[in-house]
Amino acid sequence: MKRGGAQTFAKRLIEWQARSGRHALPWQATRDPYRIWLSEVMLQQTQVATVIPYYQRFLERFPGVEALARASLDEVLALWSGLGYYSRGRNLHRAARQVVERCKGRFPRTREGLEALPGVGRSTAAAIAVFSAGARETILDGNVKRVLARHFAVEGYPGSGYVQKELWSLAESVLPSKSIEAYTQALMDLGAGVCTRARPACMSCPVRSSCAARRLNRIAELPAPRPRKALPRRETVMLILTRGCQVLLEQRSPAGLWGGLWSLPQFDSVEEALQACSARFGCDVASHRQLKPLAHAFSHYALTILPLHCEARLRSSRAAQPGAVWLARGPALAAPLPAPVRRLLLQLE
Repeated sequence: MKRGGAQTFAKRLIEWQARSGRHALPWQATRDPYRIWLSEVMLQQTQVATVIPYYQRFLERFPGVEALARASLDEVLALWSGLGYYSRGRNLHRAARQVVERCKGRFPRTREGLEALPGVGRSTAAAIAVFSAGARETILDGNVKRVLARHFAVEGYPGSGYVQKELWSLAESVLPSKSIEAYTQALMDLGAGVCTRARPACMSCPVRSSCAARRLNRIAELPAPRPRKALPRRETVMLILTRGCQVLLEQRSPAGLWGGLWSLPQFDSVEEALQACSARFGCDVASHRQLKPLAHAFSHYALTILPLHCEARLRSSRAAQPGAVWLARGPALAAPLPAPVRRLLLQLE
């Protein structure tokens, strides 16, 4: 892109942000890298309105990186519960400990240093460096990809390697030499509130006059959607094993899906679940019934949960071994749970 055009693009965004951008978000009144890092990690694939109450609760509980590093993973995941993408919560905890143990509690000031933290990619590291240190760095999150793909009529799905490379090059070409924080915030605000995926508010866009998608009448086409692929379907039996007012929970392995969260035991069949009540958990089943199936979608497959509610009589202490615990309904719901497990427990009378 020609230098004059790049300067005009950036100048219009900066001026628009001063008039119409967001200025009252709870992480905008600070240059504290801890708070900015926390907000940027939470904002990955999650809307601002959803993040704000979680951000505020985290700061109340963990006001600094040292407090977060001292906490157990269970504490962190319990507070994260409901925000989704739980690997972010695990990486948040790992990164806090890395900052405390290797950096004496001081966050790196450069994008490269920040990118070395678990769960911090190139764009997130750039955003943290911009807002905490005023660094001249380029961001390219999902909203910014959409803005650039439309404005410059970039063909192809933005998640593919060759398209991402082109978008990074474009993002760097329009980066201004000054007012980096205002410009970066303007890009975020434009993608979140004006150049939205559905029904973009083009007449409110400060760079509409130079937008290629608008000129070519291709706003609805760009950026190209992810190539469609049928999601695999899976089924699992979730055992809701209760004893009076208590329910049995198991902690999942730290790696993999729902890693480190507390969940209901899962099985391939009802028969296998019933057998496990005795063989694995030391219980006699007084009664059992199958509940209404629950559908849950992941990014890579669709899961159908077949809940099996068993009322148990405990005849040994095997269920109290590490990794499995009996909890009353209230403490169970306060534990870090996957969203569908929480929904199932809320249905229990």
